[in-house]
Amino acid sequence: MSERVGSEGAGNDGAGSIRAGAPPGPWRARLAALSGRVRPPLAAIGRLTRHQVRFALVLVGAGWGVLRETLRPYTWRRTVRQEFRLCLRQVVGGGFLSVLVTATLAGLTVVSQAAYWLGFAGMAQMTGSILVSVLVREIAPVLVGVILLGRSGMLSLTEIGMLTLGGQIRAMEAQGLDPFLLLVLPRTFAFTVGGFTLGIIFATVSLLMGFIVTHTAGVISTSVWTFFSNVLRAMSAWDFLIIPLKFVLVGYCIGLGSCLTGLLVDRDDTIATLMPRGFARGILLVLGVNIVFSLGF
Repeated sequence: MSERVGSEGAGNDGAGSIRAGAPPGPWRARLAALSGRVRPPLAAIGRLTRHQVRFALVLVGAGWGVLRETLRPYTWRRTVRQEFRLCLRQVVGGGFLSVLVTATLAGLTVVSQAAYWLGFAGMAQMTGSILVSVLVREIAPVLVGVILLGRSGMLSLTEIGMLTLGGQIRAMEAQGLDPFLLLVLPRTFAFTVGGFTLGIIFATVSLLMGFIVTHTAGVISTSVWTFFSNVLRAMSAWDFLIIPLKFVLVGYCIGLGSCLTGLLVDRDDTIATLMPRGFARGILLVLGVNIVFSLGF
């Protein structure tokens, strides 16, 4: 009898200790109310963060996928090769005239003014290095990227976005066709080749037009071959690698970003909402590539 009473007393003491350790009713209500006020803002911040980081993560993963699949011979089937040729023709042909006009204006302003003022200051020997550092390395990739984005990137975004919104992408997947291999890969590779091609054309035309203007005005008395020779001598070994790599990466990022923006659509998206988003992302990618190379090299 005494043992049972003792055990019941011990049990009551344990329950009492548990109840004593638990927070009182008012404190529990306050914690619940505080949690109810804090959760909605935290959830909104989390949704915004996931939405913003999602595209960056998808861009990195898809970029590695394009590089890996490009090196596989069986990837380049007839349909993929045809899509690549069509897109490359549109990228280079559509942006060629815009690049010529923009390069001419850049040559008339940057090259001619740099040559004139450096000659006026008695530092004509620095013309080549200034043109390489300012025009070819910094200005040319940004302007070529903007031309690629406006002339061809928005077109690819619109085409793929309409296919996604219209349900054709789902129909392709239901038939066993991979939209990544048929649309994203050839277009990204076409933008890469087109970025390099248009970048070299831009740099050559801008320097040539600047020389013509300055030579006609009597600022420069050397021949065109001497002028280009001075520019090439002003380039370091890294410049011969970094400048073409900038053009390649700018075209690669614009092509990949435009295609992915067209694929990653929400239910409420329309072409009117996709185009500003794709343009903003393209500008950020162009500036990001330029800033990374400027800081690293």
